[in-house]
Amino acid sequence: MHNRIALLRTERGVSRRQLAEALGVHYQTVGYLERGEYNPSLHLALRIARYFEVPVEVVFSTEPFPRIGS
Repeated sequence: MHNRIALLRTERGVSRRQLAEALGVHYQTVGYLERGEYNPSLHLALRIARYFEVPVEVVFSTEPFPRIGS
């Protein structure tokens, strides 16, 4: 699974700890998610999308996201 968590987090000036606290997870979980070392449950994926106020498809994909500017 591919995700844009780091991109969204950076764009909004949110630290891993801040995101983790808002989601109720350990900050290391956010790092694992960003690196693709851990796939979130559906519930967590929906909470992440809600946090960033975007559809879940903006955050997660089964295919690699196109490079920005491509």
